[in-house]
Amino acid sequence: MTKDILLSRIREGGELSGADKLKLAAILSLPAILAQISSVLMSYIDASMVGRLGAAQSAAIGLVSTSTWVFGGFCIATASGFSVQIAHLIGSNDFAKARQVLRMGLTAVLVFSFLLAGVGLSISGALPHWLGGGADIVGDASAYFLIYASFLPAMQLVYTAGAMLQASGNMKVPSILEIAMCVLDVLFNYLFIFVADMGVKGAALGTGLAELVTAGAMLWFLLRKSPEHNIFQDSGSFIPTSNCLKNAWGITGPMWLQNIISKGAYVASTVIVAPLGTIAIAANSFAIIAESFCYLPGYGISDAATALIGQSLGARRKDLAKSFSRITVSMGAGAMTLLAVVLFIFAPQLMDMLSNDPEVISLGAKVLRIEAFAETLYGVSIVGYGCCVGAGDTMVPSVINLVSMWMVRIGLALIITPRLGLVGYWVAMCIELNVRGLLFLWRVKGEKWMKKRIA
Repeated sequence: MTKDILLSRIREGGELSGADKLKLAAILSLPAILAQISSVLMSYIDASMVGRLGAAQSAAIGLVSTSTWVFGGFCIATASGFSVQIAHLIGSNDFAKARQVLRMGLTAVLVFSFLLAGVGLSISGALPHWLGGGADIVGDASAYFLIYASFLPAMQLVYTAGAMLQASGNMKVPSILEIAMCVLDVLFNYLFIFVADMGVKGAALGTGLAELVTAGAMLWFLLRKSPEHNIFQDSGSFIPTSNCLKNAWGITGPMWLQNIISKGAYVASTVIVAPLGTIAIAANSFAIIAESFCYLPGYGISDAATALIGQSLGARRKDLAKSFSRITVSMGAGAMTLLAVVLFIFAPQLMDMLSNDPEVISLGAKVLRIEAFAETLYGVSIVGYGCCVGAGDTMVPSVINLVSMWMVRIGLALIITPRLGLVGYWVAMCIELNVRGLLFLWRVKGEKWMKKRIA
């Protein structure tokens, strides 16, 4: 296969032309982009299902959605601590040690995910009140978050197994399974929301069960079928060593910090938006979902960039890593620019797919057209961050997010939102995303982000 031949050239010191690099980046990006498409379609369909229940039910999920991002971000960061090590080890052709990290990583992430689930369960009752939710939505919001937290170990395994497969350059299998998860999510949600008449609780249960099924399939392929990861090729301990945990923490720790910084800012934004009322909360939640189709190429290309740069640096080829960073960042920015045009033109139609409330549709379309002007540089920041993660450079990106999210977005939002309502918040977000993109562009143009030694 072309992909395997090109990846082997990275590990073995072979030459890659500019066309080879572009081809490899595209081959790895496409399956991840398709998975992102299915994920966004799932979000659209899920939101549309809940939207048909009413604005209050939509607002209930929207109220805690930023909190679910925080918990999900911890799972992604924890998985990256081990998958980046595996990418570097595969890049250096040390497959046996990569499998050792896999074994120890699975133990570590499982322990962590159960602890995280315990935290989520313990705060589920109080969380909607902390976020300023009204009496009409806090009950549904609490029930939704309780069920969400119960399935965090399944979510953690999906993220971890998928990231470990991607570290070897296998983007196809995780993408296929993520697409299958989206299909299951839609089927389960319809069953529990409408057939079983569980409403908001049915949405959470359907998603959780889809994650559980996918986690089992992902683990089976990772541990049994993947030639690089099949743990039955040799023996080893599942008990993490201090060195493995230290390497993982060097990557995960700053990513946890970033998660607290960035997702914490999202929670703060919920507190800023909540007093604007149910219509604003629902419009904000649906607009975020509607905008998410613009992220499709960005996050798909970012996954490819992480794998390519991780293997390049594992093979001690900084020049190749630098070249891949330029190619993937340009691809992400260009693709998201094209989708921003679509977002601007079809904003009302996108909102109409998610809600039947005219006020929600009108307000959501207005803020989406503002956000269209942020997508190009947002693409730079998404892919630039993926490049940094592949190199194990996670501390400086955390600082960038601290400055950008809290000083720019939240600072401006506190000033503008009371005057302009939800429109003011999205103006602040648009400005912040452009600033963040410029900061990441500055970071990846240098070489300091490639200096960290891993594994």
